[in-house]
Amino acid sequence: MPWQTKAQRECWTFSSTETKVSRTTRPITERVKTFEDACQELNRRAKNGDNAAEDILCDYESNADNICVPETVAYMKLIIIVAALNEGWSPQYTEDEYRWFPWYVLYTKAEYENLSKERKAQCRVVGRSYYYAVANGGLAYADSVGAASYSYSYCGARLAFKSEELAAYAGEQFIDIYAVWMGIELEEK
Repeated sequence: MPWQTKAQRECWTFSSTETKVSRTTRPITERVKTFEDACQELNRRAKNGDNAAEDILCDYESNADNICVPETVAYMKLIIIVAALNEGWSPQYTEDEYRWFPWYVLYTKAEYENLSKERKAQCRVVGRSYYYAVANGGLAYADSVGAASYSYSYCGARLAFKSEELAAYAGEQFIDIYAVWMGIELEEK
């Protein structure tokens, strides 16, 4: 199949029958380690008649190459990752339903310097070059003026996970994509 766009190359990767069988018997966190893995997972589901999976991939494929805002492309990638990890689950918005999402803690420089060595080893350093920073959309909202001040969720559930474990996994495994979506530049350790 001739690839016309970068998004098609990323998402429409086909695997052998043997790989397909082994991919569906392993836990989802073992099958989805990269964005490309998430695309393959949704592609497999789309081939099995999952229209929602096919729609998500088609939206990305038809739009990602035409968008020049990195945060928007990252959001589209996160939609694919979340859909793959949730394995067909989507929020029903009932009172007894829990929905999970990755949670990040932002520290000031002084707070970070006061952390123990063990806690510092668990942290990634982020940087901003302007005194005011804000990122919002989906389940995330972070706002900072002068120093990290508050964070809360007030809109959307497109990036919700069906379990706390999946949210924690995605938050760690795909932190670079989440950072781009939130407009944060990560510094390498």
